[in-house]
Amino acid sequence: MIVFDLQCGDAGHVFEAWFGSSDDYADQKASGLVTCPICGSGKIEKALMAPAVGTKGNRKEGPGQTLPVAKGEQNPAKMKELLGKLAKEQAKALEKSDYVGSQFATEARAMHEGESDERAIHGETTLEDAKSLIDDGVPVSPLPFPVRPPNSDN
Repeated sequence: MIVFDLQCGDAGHVFEAWFGSSDDYADQKASGLVTCPICGSGKIEKALMAPAVGTKGNRKEGPGQTLPVAKGEQNPAKMKELLGKLAKEQAKALEKSDYVGSQFATEARAMHEGESDERAIHGETTLEDAKSLIDDGVPVSPLPFPVRPPNSDN
């Protein structure tokens, strides 16, 4: 897994996102699946990331030393804290949800049309199928963070 600090180009929101690899990020971005969790903008770019370098032992942090913030007075530390809480809530919600993998669109549509019992589900679908579900009034929503299929860990 790799973590990127991302920034939406519309409002300047900075957020953290995890991907399986740099190629996964590029593929998801090209498919329109990477959006700002705050405003929903799809205009996303990698934000500048500060390397994790410790301060010199002989240097003290003092008043007036602040980190630059993004447009709109964003607080990156607070944003990461809030995104961490959101990730925990997503994980808790997924505990009560059935993973249906690539059958997500089919299962969601079947529940909406009364052909199968309603239950909480999650999985993968194409952007085109997701838009079709929304156009047809099927209540679906993208998850803010990527989900690994069950039993996919080494």
